Amino acid sequence: MIYSCEEHVDIALDTVVDETETFPVLSKIGVDNLSTTCEYCQNSAVYIVANK
Repeated sequence: MIYSCEEHVDIALDTVVDETETFPVLSKIGVDNLSTTCEYCQNSAVYIVANK
């Protein structure tokens, strides 16, 4: 599972595909988790990219 901002969501999608060789699942983060940061920068995460 990768937390990503708007800018880095494409990198997160590519990473999940490369690591799992399956289709990624893109979910928008709810308002209760807005303090989570992107794994590629320090911006607030907007999406969770996972393989299930």
